[in-house]
Amino acid sequence: MLKKLLLPIPLLLLPALASAADVTGVPKIRDGDQVTIGSTRIRLGGIDAPSSDQLCLNTKGERWTCGVAAREELIRHAGGKTWICHTRQVDRRGRTVARCEVDGEDVQKWMVKNGWALSYVRFSRDYDADEKAAREAKAGMWQGAFIAPWDWRVRNKKTAILGATRPPDTAKAILLASASGPVAPSPDCTIKGNVNRSGECIYHKPTSRWYAKIQMNVAKGTRWFCSVDDAEAAGCRETKR
Repeated sequence: MLKKLLLPIPLLLLPALASAADVTGVPKIRDGDQVTIGSTRIRLGGIDAPSSDQLCLNTKGERWTCGVAAREELIRHAGGKTWICHTRQVDRRGRTVARCEVDGEDVQKWMVKNGWALSYVRFSRDYDADEKAAREAKAGMWQGAFIAPWDWRVRNKKTAILGATRPPDTAKAILLASASGPVAPSPDCTIKGNVNRSGECIYHKPTSRWYAKIQMNVAKGTRWFCSVDDAEAAGCRETKR
C-alpha cells in the first residue's frame, strides 16, 4: 500500500524539474559566447565567438580587437536585460550549455547574423544560414580577415584565414603572432603564459615576480590570457613565485 502511495510523487515533481532547467536573469557578459547568470556559468550553444584576446584585420589590413568588440556589441545589444537560457547539457568545464533568448530573440542567432560569432558546426548547424548572411553582408569579423575562433585557440602555420576580402600577404604572420607578441592584445588580456623546461604551462599575473622578465615570443610558446579561468582552461597553472 505504501509503495502505491509513493509512486505518483516523482511524476508530480517532473514539471518542477523541467522548469528548473531554464536559467533566468540579467547576465554578466564575459565573452561573445560566455555569460554568467547568478552562480551559473553559461556557454552559448551552437556558436563560437572570438575570445577577448583574439585579433582580426580590418579592410585596410590593420589589426583590431574583434574579440573585445564581439563582447561589447553583445553587451550593447542585450546587456542589462533579462535572459532566458534553455539548458541543453553541461560541458567538461562545468559550464551550462544553453540556447538563450532576450525578449523572444535568439541571442546566438543575432551574434552569428551580425558577424560576431560563427556557426559552431562541430556541434550544431542551427546557425549556418545566419553565418552565410553575415559573410555576404561583410558584417562584423567578415569585413576583413580573421581566424575561426576554434582555430585561434590552437593556431599554427597551417591555420586558414577567413574573411570577405582577400587577406593581405602579411595576414597570417600578423594573426598567428598577435596574441604572443610583445604587446598585450587588449587592456583586458595582461596575464602572461609560458612553458617551462619541463613542458609545463605556467601563467603569471602582472604582480608576479617574473612577469617583467618573460619575453612574449610565439616561437617560445608564450601567449596572453584574459583571465585566470582562461589560463587554467588551457592547462596552465599559476607560478609559485
